[in-house]
Amino acid sequence: MQENALKTKVGELNLELAIEKRKVAATGVSSKVVKIREMKKTIARIKTVLNERGAEKK
Repeated sequence: MQENALKTKVGELNLELAIEKRKVAATGVSSKVVKIREMKKTIARIKTVLNERGAEKK
């Protein structure tokens, strides 16, 4: 994927993560814990790829 697409995806995932966290906080139900964990991991993976690409350019 291109760098711009990855940055866009990170933004979308961060927004979705914030929404899911609010839902859990409001309801107190932790049925979405696995989904939240997977979103965090995906965000971390994408950021790692972006950082690696940035290091290669230098």
